[in-house]
Amino acid sequence: MRVRRGGRWVDTGANSQERDLDEVLQTHAVFINVSKGQIAKREDLIKAFDTEDTTEICKKILAKGELQVSEKERAVQLEQVFKDVARIVADMCVNPANKRPYPPGVLERAMKDIHFSVKPGRNTKQQALEVIRQLKETMPIERALMRLKVQVGAADAQRLRPRIAPFIKVVESETWDDDLELECLADPGSFRELSELLSKETRGRASLDVLSLKEVEEGDERLE
Repeated sequence: MRVRRGGRWVDTGANSQERDLDEVLQTHAVFINVSKGQIAKREDLIKAFDTEDTTEICKKILAKGELQVSEKERAVQLEQVFKDVARIVADMCVNPANKRPYPPGVLERAMKDIHFSVKPGRNTKQQALEVIRQLKETMPIERALMRLKVQVGAADAQRLRPRIAPFIKVVESETWDDDLELECLADPGSFRELSELLSKETRGRASLDVLSLKEVEEGDERLE
């Protein structure tokens, strides 16, 4: 653990989740740089903490300090986030040539080829969406389509059918019996806008159901 005081970082070499000092501290010494073994001077402690009592200083650092992460730990964290992002991309996307998902390992290599750097504190799905945007410039990849069922009453069907059309990639079935019932494939990114359109224009009378979140071609088991 470390805390910034008087423009300098002060270390204890402790775990912030423990509060029994004997369990937490390797030593009651307070360091300017724990990795180099540089112990803080008495005058520095008084200036920074208004006391030279190292036990009290350690308590303050534990209460208000920030946990230090080693380079090795950070590398492990980054690698895990990298794999998580690749897995999300694999779940969201397909190869447009055969409509089949890419194995996560293939996507990890592609991400390394474009030098994509993950950010541990950022939402992994948002990072996956950014990866997809960048990968589209270097390889054939697209969002897997979702299968939807749209039902619009007779009073609104004729008027809304042309406005629904731009959201549809593939019409699988369309029946008119006064009401409109439509099964189709659509880009997941357009779902919210389509839902809002139907809700607003029909005052909640239309229905929009997700039949499958991801439409992919069946095939042999994927190999890395």
